[in-house]
Amino acid sequence: MKTLFTATAIAALAIAPAAAAKIATGSSVSDMTVVDSNGTSHNLSDFAGKRVVLEWTNDGCPYVKKHYSTDNMQSLQKDATADGDTVWLSVISSAPGKQGYVSGSEANALTTNRGAAPTAVVLDGEGVMGQAFAARTTPHMYIIDESQTLVYQGAIDDNRSANPATVDGAKNYVRAALADMDAGRAVAQSDTQPYGCSVKYK
Repeated sequence: MKTLFTATAIAALAIAPAAAAKIATGSSVSDMTVVDSNGTSHNLSDFAGKRVVLEWTNDGCPYVKKHYSTDNMQSLQKDATADGDTVWLSVISSAPGKQGYVSGSEANALTTNRGAAPTAVVLDGEGVMGQAFAARTTPHMYIIDESQTLVYQGAIDDNRSANPATVDGAKNYVRAALADMDAGRAVAQSDTQPYGCSVKYK
C-alpha cells in the first residue's frame, strides 16, 4: 500500500487532526513539504536515495529529557548521520503557547545547548506534519528508507520509564533498525508502541 501526501491531503488532515490515521509501515511517504528552524523549505522527496529519521521532540517533556540528558539521542543522531547517507529531522509539533513550542532562533539555541546533531529542526506549530504521520508522543520515531518507504515507526527503545538511568541496558529500536538496513536485512522490529508525553497539538 502506498500513501502519498499531497498538499490537499495534508490540508485536510490539518483541519481534522483527530481523524488522522496511522500510516502503515511499508507505505510511501515521499511528498511532504516542511520548514526548518532557519526558514528553509524541504520536501521529503528531496531526500530520495537517502535514509530519513524523524524524531518528534519537546524539550519540556521528561521522556525527551531522559534521552538528551544521557546523550543517548545526540549519539544516535551523530552515529546515524556520520556517513552522509542519512538525514535526521527533529520535529517540533507543539502549538504556540503549549509546552515545547519554540521559535526558530530558540530551536537553534536548544540544538546548540544540548549538543544535538540533527540535519535540521522542523517547526510544525500547526501540527500538519505531526497529524499526517499520526505522531502521538515525544519522542516518536520514524525511519524512511532510500526508496522513501516507511520501514520503522514507534518508540526509541524498549524501556518506557522516564528515568535516565534506564537508558543503559535498554534495546534501542532505532539503532537496531538502522543496523538491519546497513546489513541489507528487513527491519526485524518495524512497528513498536511509542511512549512519552503526548504531542502538544493545537
